[in-house]
Amino acid sequence: MAIINSKKPHVLVVPFPAQGHVKPLMKLSRQITKHGIKVTFVNIESVHEKIVSAAKRSDEGDEDEDEEHNIAMTSIPEGISSEDDKSDTFKLLESLRSTMPGFLTDLIERINSTNGDEKISCVIADVTIGWILETAEKMGAEPVVFMPSSAAAFAMALHIPKLLEEGLMQKFNFSNDLKTQKLFFDCSLRVQKAAYQTKLLLCNTSQELEPSACNLIPNSLPIGPLLNLKTPKSSFISCNFHPEDESCISWLNNKPSKSVIYVSFGSLAIFSQQQLDELALGLELSGHAFLWVVRSDLANGSQVAYPNGFLERVSEFGKIVEWAPQVKVLSHDSVGCFLSHCGWNSTLEGLSNGVPFLCWPYFADQYHNQNYVCDKWGTGLRIDSDENGIRTRYEIKKKIDMLSCDDGLKGNALKMKEICDKSVGEGGSSYRNFEMFIDHLRK
Repeated sequence: MAIINSKKPHVLVVPFPAQGHVKPLMKLSRQITKHGIKVTFVNIESVHEKIVSAAKRSDEGDEDEDEEHNIAMTSIPEGISSEDDKSDTFKLLESLRSTMPGFLTDLIERINSTNGDEKISCVIADVTIGWILETAEKMGAEPVVFMPSSAAAFAMALHIPKLLEEGLMQKFNFSNDLKTQKLFFDCSLRVQKAAYQTKLLLCNTSQELEPSACNLIPNSLPIGPLLNLKTPKSSFISCNFHPEDESCISWLNNKPSKSVIYVSFGSLAIFSQQQLDELALGLELSGHAFLWVVRSDLANGSQVAYPNGFLERVSEFGKIVEWAPQVKVLSHDSVGCFLSHCGWNSTLEGLSNGVPFLCWPYFADQYHNQNYVCDKWGTGLRIDSDENGIRTRYEIKKKIDMLSCDDGLKGNALKMKEICDKSVGEGGSSYRNFEMFIDHLRK
């Protein structure tokens, strides 16, 4: 079918159903709508329900319409009914691969039949669900791929056959679980296929941050770091899966400049109770003020328990929340350090705010992001594990102390902020690339 040349462009955005994939695509969607282009944002039903619930509990307003930014929020079924199966990533992916094309076809047909001159003209798909690109083409919409991780991670996925052939894959840190390994390599194969199915591949990075990696990817268009738009809180929902605890901002307001360690491991990392105890006691030993995000499932899915007396002992200088408004936290003057799992979204948010890192990667590309932070950019330190795989309280305290008095790391962090600001600022490389993309959508 020929690509639709509608009177007004209308973009359908489809993320992979995970927090770290939904958020950057929502940031991209808001940037697109700033230029007067309508976006329909599609989640699977279980993800849509999490976002709606979190938005209501965070008092973020209308959960189905991002009114100021002309974004319609909608959902499609997962294709499975069992709640257990919905929480099983492997079963969910198998179901989506077989059912998503049909559900999206029906959705696009409904939209096109009711929108007159705003028919779907472009589908932006997360690279890990590239199988919907064929659906886009069949429906007369241009397929565009979005890569939410670093350009280096994408380049690696494109070159996995060669890396395997040369015996280099052992240099990358992946789960020892065979099922997880199979999922990763299946995703890598889909990434390769999607990369060659599209003429445009949008990357949440910049040429200045990753020059070598960007040059390895054909048809890539670096448009990052994608940032939150500075608009009133009530004008849009955050697309978080968890309600944000805004009380931490007023808590930060009472702390001295650059004095607080912000600790967050994203939405997926889990730890043993022993490791959580060591982290808690390391933060206590440091004596530094800290804001620690502790999800309810952080202790390997079990209820989190703290060392005896810990909460009482740190009550004067520590605050624990289930989820934080991370960009607000990282941009706050009192935050002087980000103890992070080094997910790409968190890495970009820390860089964009000039905050130095203490790195604690959990899996996959997070280890390479740590290498960027510590070796390439010089904006952070590794927290190393011992011979038993545990990061001890003494190692945690040691690295906090080292970072707090390292003016070189702090200076490099500010330089990286300037680089990020320049790339997305008017006339910058990512700014120009994004303007080219907008012009392309309007043709």
